Amino acid sequence: MSYREQLLTKFKDRTAIIGVIGLGYVGLPLAVETAKAGYKVIGIEVDLNKIKHVNAGENYIGDVDDAELAELTKAGKLRATSDFMELKAADVVAITVPTPLNKTGDPDMSFILDALEMMTDAIHAGMLVTLESTTYPGTTNEVVVPKLTSRGFKIGEDIFASFSPERVDPGNPHFHTQNTPKVVGGATLNCCDISVAFYETVIAKIIRVNSATAAEMVKLYENTFRAINIGLVNELAIMCNVLNVDVWEIVNAAATKPFGFMPFFPGPGLGGHCIPIDPSYLAWKLRSHNYRARFIELATEINSHMPDFVVDRIMDLMNKEHKALNGTKILLLGMSYKRDIDDVRESPSLDLLVQLRKKGAIVDYYDPYVPVIRDPLNEAIQIKSVELTAENIAKFDLVLISTDHKVIDYRLIADNAKLIFDSRNAMEKFPKGNARVVKL
Repeated sequence: MSYREQLLTKFKDRTAIIGVIGLGYVGLPLAVETAKAGYKVIGIEVDLNKIKHVNAGENYIGDVDDAELAELTKAGKLRATSDFMELKAADVVAITVPTPLNKTGDPDMSFILDALEMMTDAIHAGMLVTLESTTYPGTTNEVVVPKLTSRGFKIGEDIFASFSPERVDPGNPHFHTQNTPKVVGGATLNCCDISVAFYETVIAKIIRVNSATAAEMVKLYENTFRAINIGLVNELAIMCNVLNVDVWEIVNAAATKPFGFMPFFPGPGLGGHCIPIDPSYLAWKLRSHNYRARFIELATEINSHMPDFVVDRIMDLMNKEHKALNGTKILLLGMSYKRDIDDVRESPSLDLLVQLRKKGAIVDYYDPYVPVIRDPLNEAIQIKSVELTAENIAKFDLVLISTDHKVIDYRLIADNAKLIFDSRNAMEKFPKGNARVVKL
């Protein structure tokens, strides 16, 4: 029986063993869903604290059900380890490691390369390796396949490789790993067949594309689409400020058009691990082909400067109050990069905190999801979220709404704040209190 047929049989009867490298926001939900589908799952993680939590059935990811994780680990369907050699027993290995940008703005492939290097001695014939980490078009064929074939295996016959981009939207109550359609592309036709057959047993709907490179491009296009449209509406906010019109009124009115328009909303900047970063992967790849991704460059420039725009607006506000920003007490509401989650990666709130403090403002923050952060100016120091009380709110000269968590008591803020700068239009739904509210 060929390796292809062996794998297809193992998928059908759920006897395949699945390895997941990286148990973060992507990897742990994937591991849980795969175990729920009937497979035994080995999670590979270098963070010993995460390993301890998983094996104890203790969840640390918002999109994972606590009870499900506890049940799966107790039943022996899912366990975590730092030992890459355990992947020798795996039939499928999914790589779900971070892919950040380095200090020069170029793709940092070190996590993918490290994962491939650490699993080298565990690679065997009959294995499917699927990459889920967002990366530049060509990574699967140029990086993963050479590693898998370096020991004499023939791609598509002895060993299989594919790319299937993660589509995680933290905090989304409707779409999660299992019910979000999954794009799959293989290094060869056989690779794609095998990968589709595996994912079909775990994910509700599979979208097959003709190559791994096509699948890589799909992911980058999805997030580039969002980044560019957010850049457009952020620039609209800047223009509306110049023209003295309400950007939120403009967007909401335009959104009533039943065709040809999709609303995007402005904010203090882009955050998270995907939208601020993924377009740069595409732009970087195109530069190697002597092509400038001009839309991406412009959107990145606008989005990255939104914290500057917010700080400038706040300086103008305080000037009108006959106060210097230096010495002004500011309460920053929301530290995570989007509402109702605890993820602070690339959060514009961090940029706002740094810029305001550098200009002499005294800044505290409140975030019910993020009780503690490392000081961006000195990581040896921790900053704690303050308590949100009427007395505390009244102490501040200005409240800056950076992340509009639903659980925040905006009525309390409206009644007790002196001045509010609302970068998310969070106060629109609340009757006016004592505070003066200024929108982005």
